[in-house]
Amino acid sequence: MIGYVTRSDPVTGARMINVTRVIDVVRTCLLAAVIVTVCLARPAPGFATARGVAIVVTLGLSALGWIIWMLAGQKASRISVGSLIVMGAAGGVLAGLSPNSPALAVGCAATFSAGVRLKTEVSLGIVAETLAGFLIAGLLAGTQTGALFGYPFAFAGLWSVSLTRREFLVRAEQAERTLAETRRAREAETQAAALAERARIARDIHDVLSHSLAAVSVNLQAAGGLLAADSLPADNPDLAKAIECIDRAGTLTREGMTAARRAVMALREDAGPLADQLSALVSQYRMAGDMDVSFTVAGTVRPLDEKAGLTAYRTAQEGLTNARKHASGQPVALSLRFEPGAITVSVTNPLPPAGQDAGSLAASGGGYGLTGLRERAALAGGTLEAGPVAGNWQLALRMPA
Repeated sequence: MIGYVTRSDPVTGARMINVTRVIDVVRTCLLAAVIVTVCLARPAPGFATARGVAIVVTLGLSALGWIIWMLAGQKASRISVGSLIVMGAAGGVLAGLSPNSPALAVGCAATFSAGVRLKTEVSLGIVAETLAGFLIAGLLAGTQTGALFGYPFAFAGLWSVSLTRREFLVRAEQAERTLAETRRAREAETQAAALAERARIARDIHDVLSHSLAAVSVNLQAAGGLLAADSLPADNPDLAKAIECIDRAGTLTREGMTAARRAVMALREDAGPLADQLSALVSQYRMAGDMDVSFTVAGTVRPLDEKAGLTAYRTAQEGLTNARKHASGQPVALSLRFEPGAITVSVTNPLPPAGQDAGSLAASGGGYGLTGLRERAALAGGTLEAGPVAGNWQLALRMPA
């Protein structure tokens, strides 16, 4: 019994009293007391007289309604309402037929519970039927005048107390809803502040980094044009090397500007669904003209949370960048697959033929980029694998989403 009425605190693990189960135990004991005392009281239930038969029938209906009432719980369902109606009518009649026993408790429980659980007009109807059943049965059975006048006050008094209890419960529910709405509003405000901060960072990156790289690119182009002028000697090896370095710096600057734009897009709150982001990313590589990139989406597309979307985008970005560096000219396939409870992002390109310089493709997984992606994937609960698969080099991310 002790284990039934106690429970473990979810935080501390300490044993606590389960109030709901304690109430169930008290109600069960009260029902048992009513049944026993009615059977022992006078007049006793039985089949020798009409009054004894009526006591047996009303006692059985009262017990049945009581049990259903306990099993129905706190919800105002049809079963609960029906059980209270049976308890009110049968309990009222039983109290009138057996006034010398605690049969009054059945009607009191029905009127009090009806006032707490049901609407006022419905609970008032149950109180009225309880009073009517008691008065009719009491008058027919010749119940004492004191009981005829006293019992109705008990029914009505408990019902009025139950209305106060109902008002308290309604206010408590309203307070809980208000608290939940306040919590949701606070979370939305926090998210809005985070998105605003991300937008500010994106603007700063665009204004500082992109503009600076653009200025550097323009100056490199101007320097390259001056060094390549016809007035300068063309057979100077140092001059040729300088022009080559300037061209390489210009290429790196343009790639840096492209990467900065992608970072800004990923930070912006209006980046859009992941499939659209990856499609735009593929379009940027196609526009460069040095990669044949295909993009496929499988499964039912659905919105993703911020962490999963950003991790998937960074993985695709890293995979395409590595393919461009280490397998230039090879076709690249980017795929996004939505699975039940997870997503998969993979970047696949053929390995170069034997004897051809692959740009150290087989060892590209040891760089900081892939290491950072593995850490990001692990933080999001996913896994990242990179390596040769059936003659291809594949970068694959799988994570819950």
